[in-house]
Amino acid sequence: MKNILIMGLILALAGCGGVHRFESKSKRAPSRATQPAQTVLPTRKPRATGPLSKACLTSDRKARSPELCGCIQAVADQTLSGAQQRRAVTFYSDPQKAQDTRMSDRASNEVFWDAYVEYSKQAQRICG
Repeated sequence: MKNILIMGLILALAGCGGVHRFESKSKRAPSRATQPAQTVLPTRKPRATGPLSKACLTSDRKARSPELCGCIQAVADQTLSGAQQRRAVTFYSDPQKAQDTRMSDRASNEVFWDAYVEYSKQAQRICG
């Protein structure tokens, strides 16, 4: 059960490979009711390199890509300290470590886990 929960969290991050799109107002047909918009452009996602992007790229997850992993790192740079990022990297190779951290009663683990959950939500929102 623990492994399933951890894999779910990791897959939620790894599955952030969707593409956000928006309609271009300048090239929209005169009447939306009679004709749909013609132009759809992807949005630009942030990218960075660091410990999480490297771990993401070397993982065996199908959804990995330089764009996704770079986006995940950019979000980590905004939400996690360097030490927290290095700790999160270990979850890629040992998902049980994430579960043990989540279930721990130690105050330091609780502080880290709260930051990690916030990071996960932000990464899914921004990169997904």
